[in-house]
Amino acid sequence: MRDVLDDLVSAWRGGETTGMATVVNTIRSAPRLPGASMLVLPDGTAAGSVSGGCVEGAVYELSETVVAEGTPALQRYGFSDDEAFEVGLTCGGIIDVFIEPVSQLTFPQLPEVADDIEHGRPVALATVVEHPDESWLGRRLVVRPDSVDGTLGLERADHAVTDDARGLLASGTNQILTYGPEGQRMDSGMKVFVSSFQPKPRMIVFGAIDFASAVARQAAMIGYHVTVCDARPVFATKARFKEADEVVVSWPHRYLTREVEAGRIDNRTVICVLTHDPKFDVPVLDVALRLDGDNRPFYIGAMGSRRTHEDRLDRLREVGLSDEHFEHFHSPIGLDLRGRTPEETAVAVAAEIIALRWGGSGSQLSRTAHDIHSDSREPLPS
Repeated sequence: MRDVLDDLVSAWRGGETTGMATVVNTIRSAPRLPGASMLVLPDGTAAGSVSGGCVEGAVYELSETVVAEGTPALQRYGFSDDEAFEVGLTCGGIIDVFIEPVSQLTFPQLPEVADDIEHGRPVALATVVEHPDESWLGRRLVVRPDSVDGTLGLERADHAVTDDARGLLASGTNQILTYGPEGQRMDSGMKVFVSSFQPKPRMIVFGAIDFASAVARQAAMIGYHVTVCDARPVFATKARFKEADEVVVSWPHRYLTREVEAGRIDNRTVICVLTHDPKFDVPVLDVALRLDGDNRPFYIGAMGSRRTHEDRLDRLREVGLSDEHFEHFHSPIGLDLRGRTPEETAVAVAAEIIALRWGGSGSQLSRTAHDIHSDSREPLPS
């Protein structure tokens, strides 16, 4: 929903009704993940996508019906559907799409939710997408870490869904939850889709060099909030790093220590050390590689040649780090793409991060047989 939020809010403020289709479940290979949304706006235009083009035509038609009749619908598209080839789902997967009318009447909390998302405040939407009583469809809770708005109709259901939604919100996960018709802990009766909105994960790039500019651009493209940090004010300027959200002039290890103490480093954080200068990279890596528990970054990578890498490891051992600290250390940074330019190197760095996040092998798809969008393990929070 994040990608189409501006259009959705604009129509809402105009007092109009929009058809919103959301992927709530995927089976096998699927082009879009749960949470991806498509709008059919009041003027007939479409925004967003639920399948990358495979089923948009069919979803558009059903959205028009849903808006006209005012009744939400859950529809499955895929090989299990007799109309699979008619709607054009040729990518080999199955998607469940929930389509609902969105207006000031059906979603009164939308402006507040949009404000939460815009300002990076955690919020989750828990929406009933399947129930034996049709009147429950589309009922939702707006769940925040310390509050809840709305009701599903029964206090028992509200409590159960709120507890589970907060768990998913903490991990930034979108998922279908199943209960009994009144919120009982059962595996059939009511399905609730929880869509979690967390602040963007952070990437901190240490070293204001030309490679850092390219890495910052790639990181912004794949959804990171990017900070570039360097102790040299002549290099660490916003003019040189337009794509970065922040440019900080500070010694890297001091800045990272402050961020840890402030609770701004978590298990989604990516740290890229591009300085390949011992006086900068050894102190900051000494801090980063010792982090553990909730403060341990998802990814710590450092740039440099093989010789630089070995020299760096020796220097890190001299300050007390052991091989155990290096288990999750990615150096030299990036996948083996044999790139030469800063831009090619940045692609290799981004590719390694994506592969680690989703369990990818980094192999050529033409030389693999698994489903393109399948996960070899559960994805980390995003």
